[in-house]
Amino acid sequence: MNKNIYLHIYNDYTERILSGTIAAGKKIPSESELAEAYDTSRETVRKALHLLSQNGYIHKIKGKGSFVLDIERMNFPVTGLISFKEVSERLGRATRTILYENGQVNSTAEIARYLQIQPGEPVWKVVRAREIEGEKIILDKDYFVTSVVDSLPTQAASSSIYQYLEEDQKLTISYAKKEISVEEVTAEDELLLDLHDYRHIVVVRNYVHLVDTKLFQYTESRHRLDKFQFVDFARRVKKEM
Repeated sequence: MNKNIYLHIYNDYTERILSGTIAAGKKIPSESELAEAYDTSRETVRKALHLLSQNGYIHKIKGKGSFVLDIERMNFPVTGLISFKEVSERLGRATRTILYENGQVNSTAEIARYLQIQPGEPVWKVVRAREIEGEKIILDKDYFVTSVVDSLPTQAASSSIYQYLEEDQKLTISYAKKEISVEEVTAEDELLLDLHDYRHIVVVRNYVHLVDTKLFQYTESRHRLDKFQFVDFARRVKKEM
């Protein structure tokens, strides 16, 4: 038997996925079924499935099997500061913002540390789900320092906070530090998002500064694992000798 049979299985399934023969979300045959179909070992099949998973074609769910990912996942920029409203306009897909919470709360020790303020100081807290094509796949949790943002109307929270801050509050938002991690889903994620069987979520933390370097916003943006690929453009700068 060809020792590269795993590549044959990999190429066979990438072709089927790319052509749409196997639709996004569909379960592919089990390891034992594939081993029988290709007359090979489960170890070889496992190698092919690992390659499919590694290259973003399938997602393995423990105890349930392997499922085809949406290869037309929405690109989300890693660098740059852009609002969801601006992103949704680029996507060209049906989107909706669901506002769960908007009001002042006393900061927890954790949020105070993120915003470099004293625990218990009031902050604006905004919790929103982002729905794309009928599925709630992003949970945004925003915290704003009240000494900078003195008001935050419901209309702005439901639409575009950045538009309100820049046009009405005349704030100049300049830059952010971003941290990206993959974490286990929380009870809140399960309650507010359409997670299906995904047990992990991509978390993007933003620490946002004004043009005068003032840190005024902490954002935790929680993305369903299968729907986004985070993209950036990098250019190598050759060191001069």
